[in-house]
Amino acid sequence: MERVQVSPRVDWEKKVVSNGLVYYKDETGRLYWNEGAYYHFTEKEILLVESATERLQEMCLAAAQYIIDNNLFHKLGISDSIADLIRWCWNEEPPAIYGRFDLAFDGVNPPKLLEYNADTPTSLLEASVIQWFWLQEKFPEKDQFNSIHERLVQKWKELGGYLIQKDPLYFTSLDDREDVMTVSYLRETAEQAGIETRYIKLQDIGWNGDCFIDLGNSEMKSIFKLYPWEWLVAEDFGKHLLDKYRSMQWMEPIWKMLFSNKGILPILWEMYPGDENLLEAYFDSPCGLEEYVKKPLLSREGSNISIVTKDRKEESLGDYGEEGYVYQKYSQLPCFNGNYPVIGSWVVDGLPCGMGIRESDNLITDNMARFVPHLFS
Repeated sequence: MERVQVSPRVDWEKKVVSNGLVYYKDETGRLYWNEGAYYHFTEKEILLVESATERLQEMCLAAAQYIIDNNLFHKLGISDSIADLIRWCWNEEPPAIYGRFDLAFDGVNPPKLLEYNADTPTSLLEASVIQWFWLQEKFPEKDQFNSIHERLVQKWKELGGYLIQKDPLYFTSLDDREDVMTVSYLRETAEQAGIETRYIKLQDIGWNGDCFIDLGNSEMKSIFKLYPWEWLVAEDFGKHLLDKYRSMQWMEPIWKMLFSNKGILPILWEMYPGDENLLEAYFDSPCGLEEYVKKPLLSREGSNISIVTKDRKEESLGDYGEEGYVYQKYSQLPCFNGNYPVIGSWVVDGLPCGMGIRESDNLITDNMARFVPHLFS
């Protein structure tokens, strides 16, 4: 594993925008997409990431069953009413589309799980499409761990007969550039599989006293939402959502709350102590850890994170923490000339299918992290 500097493509800005990456830089002009460098891996290193991802997915499925069987929802701050719905949903086995494991990996030691973004993972378009076109133009003789697009289309094809017939599949999100483009890309993969889709802003979804409706007053029966479940159930219409859930098709399913919650980390450690792909983790206190990362149960984009090591401390601000914390053993990220990369390993239908890399100038990977392409030989 190494970081290699390289010249960007001519007119690269126009090229990434034409493929949908309209958020390649933020409002201040700071670049999010960085093709002035790439990460080079060996095939053996890619196989390590792939096998670790497959194992972690299996372990998380077992952990979800463990939470349900032992009624540990309170550990994750999940209320009884939502827990009942999660139990029902888990037993019904509705489809789940995708997720992203964030891993610490230096190319030498086994990949370590930092967290599982299983409910509303972003950086999908850049991992699936943008870095692939970069590779085809810059290094067509090389390879990339990336079959995300093909796997998404195949998954939607398998779901064609499962969705509520003669009704479109709605995609919804906040009116945010990254969220809109992420669901637009997912819509495209669904439409390539022959599924009729529509987009509606989350704030435009209505309730007529009996069902959720779109702006044309048509009933919405199947919805893919890029909006966290813990936020959805807290909205004014949350009660209607819980009451109506069993007669609708929601993606991702509500049991994804178990995976996207950081509480899954100490539960995994309790079930698989000493596993090579896990970091020691506990609820409520460090439990003797000298170096650790303090994470809110529901933190997103690196908010409200505290990193404590023997010689430094880093903290990030945010609006999380009231829901409780977990403490995870600190794992040193590799550093390449001041850049700290985190591997985002993607699963579609529960199987590993690609990865993307975000790098930061500090130890906390936040919303200022840059996406950098990769290849292997």
